[in-house]
Formats: sequence, structure tokens, C-alpha cells
Amino acid sequence: MATPAEPPVDPRGVRFAAGVTTVVLALVLLSGSGWLAAAQTVVFALGAFFGLRFAPYSVLYRLVVAPRLNPPAEKEEAAPVRFSQLVGFVFALVGTIGYLTGLTVLGIVATALALAAALLNAAVGFCLGCEMYALIQRLRTRNQGATA
Repeated sequence: MATPAEPPVDPRGVRFAAGVTTVVLALVLLSGSGWLAAAQTVVFALGAFFGLRFAPYSVLYRLVVAPRLNPPAEKEEAAPVRFSQLVGFVFALVGTIGYLTGLTVLGIVATALALAAALLNAAVGFCLGCEMYALIQRLRTRNQGATA
């Protein structure tokens, strides 16, 4: 998914984006707005398909928040974060479809699951999508070893 040229990311920016996502998804649940869910789906799509440097919350962090902080002590790979954006995109898309087609329960469930993952990352720095990425990579490596 990520190209080797994609630079590592500041984990504080990832948590910031997860915090903003948490607020947006909570507003979706409170308002039932399929259009707000659609906007969040676009945010996830930009990060997942075009790279984190194009993700709106990453841009906001990079331009407004990061200049006020010391440089990060460490950075993390971008690929797992992009994968988590893809997972968020899928859940947000399902939620959007649910809300906009009158399948409100589907919208609520998909949005609540995405919200739980975003809140987990924002609150304690545990990126569920990143962990899924690592698990998939381990399974891929093990399967490649078994076929060699």
C-alpha cells in the first residue's frame, strides 16, 4: 500500500488525527448525519489511497500543531497507518451507506465500530488497524515461508 519513498510519520500526528476523527464520528452518531459520515469517509479515503500527506487531519497537524512542538523522539512507518485509514474508510463507507439509505442501524453499528477504534488510538495510542497490518504481514511471511 505505501511506497518505500513515503516518509515515516510522527506518532503524535497519528493520535491527533485519531482525536479529530473521534470527535467527528461521535457527532455522526449524535446527529445521524449521513453527510457528515460521508465527509469522514472522504478524509479516510485521502489518507488511504493518496498518502498521509494528503489526509486533511495530517495536514492540519503538520501546519498548525507540529510547529508548536519539539521534534518527535521517534517516528513510525507510514504503511500501517495508511492501512488503518483503509480500514476506517471501509467502516465509514458502510456507515455512510447505512445512514443515507435509511438503514440507520447499519450506519450506527459501522460508525460506532470506527469510533471505538479511533478513540482507542486517540486515548491510549493503540492503533487497531496498525495491529491488523502487522498481523497480516506476519501471516503473509509465514505463508511465503511454507510455500518456499
